[in-house]
Amino acid sequence: MFDDIDPGEHDAVSLRQAFETALQTTVETAGVETVRDQTALDRETIAAIAAGEGLDLTVADAAAIRALEDSRDAHAIAADARDRLLLAMSSAVLDVDGLAGALDADVTAKELQQKIEGRHPMGLGEYADVLAAVTEER
Repeated sequence: MFDDIDPGEHDAVSLRQAFETALQTTVETAGVETVRDQTALDRETIAAIAAGEGLDLTVADAAAIRALEDSRDAHAIAADARDRLLLAMSSAVLDVDGLAGALDADVTAKELQQKIEGRHPMGLGEYADVLAAVTEER
């Protein structure tokens, strides 16, 4: 989804900002109306993204936007983003219990696992926090 952004160069806050900037660029390139027609997002949300306002979209919503620039569909992009987390966790030899403890969030290991596996929605901000924590552990 954001393969061009190296999480090792960011902390959680700047990683989220990099993701939001990438989404803003996609919306500016495609146009608000095109994004509205091709995603489930409303015009106000898309206009806020274009204006650079920090919204906590879900990973699925972000993937739908990025799909406008990618040759894959949004579901594949979101799955790749989740796979990226799982591979990074494997490289860091980090399980969900350890990861949940490393996060500054009120999330249980079970909830976190469900989000990483795509069984429960994950916010883009959460995704940035988790990816940054995993990257830091590596």
